[in-house]
Amino acid sequence: MAFTARGSAPLRDATEGNERLTGLTALVLLALLAVEGVTIVWLRPFLSVHLFVGLILIGPVALKLASTGYRFVRYYTRNAHYRRKGPPPALLRWTAPVVVVSTIVVLATGVWLLLAGPRSRDAVLPFHKIGFIVWLMVTSVHVLGHVSALPRVAIGEYTSPAPGRAWRGIALAVAIVAGVALAVALVPDFHAWQAARLFHHHHDHG
Repeated sequence: MAFTARGSAPLRDATEGNERLTGLTALVLLALLAVEGVTIVWLRPFLSVHLFVGLILIGPVALKLASTGYRFVRYYTRNAHYRRKGPPPALLRWTAPVVVVSTIVVLATGVWLLLAGPRSRDAVLPFHKIGFIVWLMVTSVHVLGHVSALPRVAIGEYTSPAPGRAWRGIALAVAIVAGVALAVALVPDFHAWQAARLFHHHHDHG
């Protein structure tokens, strides 16, 4: 939606940059989550990939929470542009807090498991699994509610540039690089889990 300032060309609505950043970040997250989904099905041979990609997710997830949180704050502080754009559909608003909390639980318990090692399995893994189940249910609703708009946002970012495109690219790149840097830094902590996996594999076939 555009508005016109006196004596100037039509200007893009202030919400468009936020919408595009949120949409582009969501596309990155969907790609990473697709990899995580595959590794969950075949966790034993792809445990390292599961751990690495799970850590990369932290950067883009933080950016997504920041962009959606910004829209939330601007709307409820009665910014004219965000009030005119309106809130998300009611179902998505009601489930959003559960998405946020369950996302934090899944990532936090995943990092906790990684750092504490296999000895934390019995204490922490149930919370990780329950958080994941809750997250999967509520996030599926959000994905279905927004996925149809993502191609338009992505195509529009490159065919119809809006102000701030360079900053959006930088923000997304920084989020991904931060996630990769975290994953690389914690690779040494993978070894205890890999050793435990190999032990159980040989024990099961001994």
